[in-house]
Amino acid sequence: YETKDTDILAAFRVTPQPGVLPEEAGTAVAAESSTGTWTTVWIDRLTSLDRYKGRCYGIEPVLGEENQYIAYVAYPLYLFEEGSVTNM
Repeated sequence: YETKDTDILAAFRVTPQPGVLPEEAGTAVAAESSTGTWTTVWIDRLTSLDRYKGRCYGIEPVLGEENQYIAYVAYPLYLFEEGSVTNM
């Protein structure tokens, strides 16, 4: 994913469970922190979840730490209500 000027960027420290690739863990964090926990209801046919989902655009190991990674996640600006994110 290539970030946009309108994305809100975040970094998360992740520890993948045994057998889970770091990229999968980063993708799971992006999903769970955006639309991954949304309940499916009939109106979902009217809402494009692709438009609102967070995307993991990079992952790198934490130096000196085994099985620790920094996952970089981009969120579309329109996922947030105006004024709902402090210091932005």
